Amino acid sequence: MTDQSVVKESIIELRSSSIEHQTTMLNFVSLNRLQPLKRAFTILSAASCLFFFTTSGSGQTYSNLQFDFYGIQVNLPYDSSINIPFNNQLTRESVANFAENLIQKDNSGLAGSLLKHKAEHKLDDWLFYQLIRSTAQHLSPKELNYNRYTIFKWLLLTLSGYDARLKLANEQLLFYVLCEESIYNIPYYQYEGKQYVCLNYHDFKEVDFEKFDFREIALPVYGGNSFSYKVSNLPLFRQADYEEKTVHFFYYDQPFEFRFKLNKNISKLFTNYPTVDYASSFNIPLSPETRKSLIAILKEHTKSMNTTEGVDYLMRFTRYAFIFRSDTRVFGSEKRLTPEQTLLNEYSDCEDRSALFFYLIKELYDLPMLVLAYPNHVTVAVKLDKPAGNPIIYEGAAYSICEPTPQKKDLLLGQVPRELRNQPYEIAYVYTPSK
Repeated sequence: MTDQSVVKESIIELRSSSIEHQTTMLNFVSLNRLQPLKRAFTILSAASCLFFFTTSGSGQTYSNLQFDFYGIQVNLPYDSSINIPFNNQLTRESVANFAENLIQKDNSGLAGSLLKHKAEHKLDDWLFYQLIRSTAQHLSPKELNYNRYTIFKWLLLTLSGYDARLKLANEQLLFYVLCEESIYNIPYYQYEGKQYVCLNYHDFKEVDFEKFDFREIALPVYGGNSFSYKVSNLPLFRQADYEEKTVHFFYYDQPFEFRFKLNKNISKLFTNYPTVDYASSFNIPLSPETRKSLIAILKEHTKSMNTTEGVDYLMRFTRYAFIFRSDTRVFGSEKRLTPEQTLLNEYSDCEDRSALFFYLIKELYDLPMLVLAYPNHVTVAVKLDKPAGNPIIYEGAAYSICEPTPQKKDLLLGQVPRELRNQPYEIAYVYTPSK
């Protein structure tokens, strides 16, 4: 077995093990299996699952890649011999050969440092992929050679343990990853009963994913991890990146005006985020400073109210502090905004407001909720101590509809828009507090 094979086998075994098992493995794998390399190494962390090697007399030249990633200072050591050109005609053979050349380089320090950042900053897969995109951009700028940039993304995601694939369609290079979740507006394909979603579909406006002949590229698969679109943490961001926003609304006849902090990087971070299920999209948090500033204000204004009054206040804030406009008018197609995108954007629709209202109720009161999906409308019902209006009965409990989207009539708690009263609905998501 070659030295390079020993490294890869050790990396794969470490990456695929549990965090608890990694610590034990790191204690004996290094000396017993990597002794032939005659290298001095430093263990970055058990969570990184990889080693960073410094070579002596091996001919490799190492460099450090440094950049800012949404307030995180990234420092990535890499073997600069990976800076090889890819100017060939785009074929399955040319991509496979180039990828194999990259794999043969010493990528342990680069991949290990990426995973170290992932663990230290609690980056969910979506944010980690944005870090991989930024790294690939610094190593191989997208605007200079899109195909080379895409192969670098494949390399980094693969070495990080994910099941990533490349395909050719109509002389265009498509990038896929294994994903077991329900994603609604991304092209995908099935292979051996597994779903692979396209990560770079937004770069192509003329790919007919229904008709084109998609040709698989034979590439090594070093990881079997599935990619998740669930986001439970956001970066801390720099304080200088936050700006204040002022909102106005009426709570019945009383005017309110308050300011809170927002970060425009949120829009960039979620530019290509797809439509996911409500359980995922409604639970995306606010960025730390936005949460701190907005929740403090809302708690101050609701501290003298009982729970029902507070829910009513949050419903009216969500309903009247922002301008309604459909996604087709704003974006040209359907797009679900995260709660913070709803705060940032000038316009939002019923799904966006429902997401924001859901988040605020969860933060301030953590009450059981239902997300109700009508044929052309989405709203939220909340379990109150005393039901209001005509409640929805679910598993023996009464939930009061709290309409966060402006209607022709100023609806009270528990009231349903007239045009929806006889329409069927689906309970798309049931939220039950963990406590």
